[in-house]
Amino acid sequence: MKILAVIPARYESTRFPGKVLAKQTGKYLIQHTWEQVRKVSVIKDIIIATDSEIVLKACGEFGAKCVMTSPTHQSGTDRIAEAVSKIDVDVVINVQGDEPEIEPGNVELLARLMLDNPKTKMATLIAKFESKEQVENPNIVKVVLDTNNNAMYFSRSVIPYCRKSPAVGDFNDYYRHLGIYAYTKDFLLQITKLPMGKLEKIEQLEQLRVLENGYQILTGLVSHVAAGIDTPEQYEDFVKRTNNHE
Repeated sequence: MKILAVIPARYESTRFPGKVLAKQTGKYLIQHTWEQVRKVSVIKDIIIATDSEIVLKACGEFGAKCVMTSPTHQSGTDRIAEAVSKIDVDVVINVQGDEPEIEPGNVELLARLMLDNPKTKMATLIAKFESKEQVENPNIVKVVLDTNNNAMYFSRSVIPYCRKSPAVGDFNDYYRHLGIYAYTKDFLLQITKLPMGKLEKIEQLEQLRVLENGYQILTGLVSHVAAGIDTPEQYEDFVKRTNNHE
């Protein structure tokens, strides 16, 4: 089974313009992510998908494969679908470009979920919460599971709601969703052609499109959660951590 990782890299960012090319560590932010994914042995190739000539040129500097895609895509998933549409591959892994500290073992686990469950069309990763405050944070997506570890629903709200205490009970009873996905290529191309669903519009979570249309998303539990970079302040913290490790 051929597994390809694709890292969508849009240059424009509302909260942190040009963040994928931030370079205070001596390496581009996108380069850090790419190097982490390269450590995953089951992934045979990595492509960076962008809509920016600036990103394309930067990727060439550190030897990454980069392809240009349409600037009109509404999501990274759509961008990835275009990038792989003519590539001979069985499984596509969607890795966010702003996760420079992503754990290679987590990506490996996600790939293994697809390899070990050949009937699975889509998989993602989840983790436990570290505090009630995290559970209450609408910027951290929650997920509830069935007995087979398939996602039942994703929400920015607290799910499940605890009737015995104010909204959040024991935070160990909750799971957070990590924004990394694996799909069969055929399924990826299929779901990107589906219209945006009502739940997806309400929650602003594109994975709900899959559930709304009756498909399953298998989950894998990991213990380490890498911090994504959404703001300049988060990037500064990443730079400090990187410099301290050197």
